[in-house]
Amino acid sequence: MLDVNPPTRRPRVARALITAAAAAVLAAAALTAPSPAGAAVSRAELALRWAPIHYQDVDATGGHALSGQSDYLTRVDFDGDLDGRNNWDRAGQAGASLAAHAYYSVVETSTHWYITYFFFHPRDWTDHPFFETEHENDGEGALFAIERDGSAYGVLRSAVTVAHSDFYSYTPSGSTWTSGGESIDGTLRFEASPHDTFQHPVTAQEAQGHGLKAHPQYDINGDGLVYYPSTVAETPSSGNDRDVRYQLIDIFAAGGLWAQRSNASLFASLGTFAGDTSGDCGAGTWSCSTNSANAPWGWDDGNDAPARGEIASDPAKLSAAYFTVPTALARTYSYNPYAGAAAALAEAARTAPPTVD
Repeated sequence: MLDVNPPTRRPRVARALITAAAAAVLAAAALTAPSPAGAAVSRAELALRWAPIHYQDVDATGGHALSGQSDYLTRVDFDGDLDGRNNWDRAGQAGASLAAHAYYSVVETSTHWYITYFFFHPRDWTDHPFFETEHENDGEGALFAIERDGSAYGVLRSAVTVAHSDFYSYTPSGSTWTSGGESIDGTLRFEASPHDTFQHPVTAQEAQGHGLKAHPQYDINGDGLVYYPSTVAETPSSGNDRDVRYQLIDIFAAGGLWAQRSNASLFASLGTFAGDTSGDCGAGTWSCSTNSANAPWGWDDGNDAPARGEIASDPAKLSAAYFTVPTALARTYSYNPYAGAAAALAEAARTAPPTVD
């Protein structure tokens, strides 16, 4: 890992971070060696193969921008702890790591792999004084559905992205999936990576609020970063660095994000990050809201049939609702760690306030 370690840390948090870091290092090491001929690829290899080339617009104006660093991707524990309520303040402090990371989870059925990618920013911010809010922490991302067609990595059929409290659906050129309960919002395009031999899907996030769509529905406007999936994490050299490698972290890793879901320092409720109004959050803007960012199991488009969090926890259901799929689409999971918390997730979906990220 390329993140720096702070000199002091509570023992319990240190053990959790060391465990998660060790799991990430082992996963990265596994990816450096190809699988034996005929062997099934690992979930980590699958996630790395389909991880998007990611365009991040950067805005350096205003004090809350931190000269553009508020738009950098990083880890949830970029400041060395698992306290969600100090992330706004620590984003601008010396010693915090802005090395590029993204999170992923893989769930499986007999017919498809579903990979959720989660991009974290310590701040959802604005430089406008009127009618716009900001908040501590920001989490948006995408779901990719990959058909298991007998090839090593399958074929990507669709993407659904998260932009605040709305989902947007896409298919690559030539996909057999078509519009279903939701209209397809555009074409998911691909680019070659200079760091491997694959064509990767291309996504993009806006500056400040970090809504995520397929590129170029969002794009870099002036300064910006282009992130490439890798087994190492690089820190951008500036707010206009067009080749930054990011490292993937398994949400289901031992001591990882899913394991921390009941950590009251990190989460205010199931799927919702804890965030307060400390520091200058809201200063010079309309307001600063609390507990407003969500992990994938808290993502929700309140106008659609799938429930809160099901984009990650039951992606086959969401795919069947959003798209018309001409081939078999199994609904029983052979691997889905989210399922162990099904009752709690359903209760959160029933009782949680509307998503406002």
